[in-house]
Amino acid sequence: MNFPERRSLHPTVGASAASSIWRELALQDWVAVVYLAVLLVVTVAGSGSRRPTALAYLSLDITAFVLAIGLSRGKVLTGTLGAIVYRLGLFAAVFGSFTHLQYILPTARAVSVDAEIYAFDKLVFGFEPVEVFDRFVTTSTVEWFSFFYFGYFFILAIHIFPFMFAVKNMRLLAEISFGLITLFCAGHLLYVVVPGYGPYQHLAGSFSHELDGSFWWPLVKATVDAGEVRARTDIFPSLHTAAPTFLALFSVRHRRLWPFRLTWLPMVFFASQIAISTMFLRWHYLIDVLAGLVLAAVVSHLSARVATWEDVKRRGAGKEPVFTAIGR
Repeated sequence: MNFPERRSLHPTVGASAASSIWRELALQDWVAVVYLAVLLVVTVAGSGSRRPTALAYLSLDITAFVLAIGLSRGKVLTGTLGAIVYRLGLFAAVFGSFTHLQYILPTARAVSVDAEIYAFDKLVFGFEPVEVFDRFVTTSTVEWFSFFYFGYFFILAIHIFPFMFAVKNMRLLAEISFGLITLFCAGHLLYVVVPGYGPYQHLAGSFSHELDGSFWWPLVKATVDAGEVRARTDIFPSLHTAAPTFLALFSVRHRRLWPFRLTWLPMVFFASQIAISTMFLRWHYLIDVLAGLVLAAVVSHLSARVATWEDVKRRGAGKEPVFTAIGR
């Protein structure tokens, strides 16, 4: 089998694939490496009936990531194929592991701190939003917030996939990619540190009004149930809050560019409604949402600066950019 000839302008033309991988690793690659390593350690050290499944799925995620990084950063695959493989490897590492959290989280730490989180909110803030919102629960309000809660997945999809495969501005791609990878990796690891099921389970039976809806609420409930909500202690921080907020901040920062000149204002509105929906629908405590907002703000601040710094640094060192364009 003849691989395409490697074309490179930097001094590693004749270097081995291993040294090329080491040299070309981007900061976001290291974030993913540390993230997967920590997940592996806590899963190996964990216990419970879900441990074998957690290890099997996590091994698949790590294998996909390592192969993708090795083939792309090692220059075994170049051009469009290498660019696609690299993108898919990152996606598998971060979002693939998310779909396996119902096995990883209870294995890593089979406890819940819901009582402590609830007590913290009552002590520090004097109230818990889910209890305040209970009086406003109607079919119409549940459907309204369910629409935005479910829209979270659409918001992610319309940002992630066009950026992965269609955007030609590699500097912009590096910025949003570093931000999302850092945000999700940090969030998933914090799930292990602060495990909880959320008000929907912890405060079940204490509400006066049942959540009900004709279309969007059943979709939300089915989606959450598909992820085995009773096994997932993934509430702190609220990534349902953090991710849309980060994307809204990203859109505002680049509002002079197309399509953000049209989408930044709707994104701000959508992000605000999604954040409220996480509490109205009883999935999150107030501190979860505040932690999500802080995480989004910090990562947004870092991502723009890291992308600029790394672009200059890699150019100066004669390295490939973090991303190479598809179809170049």
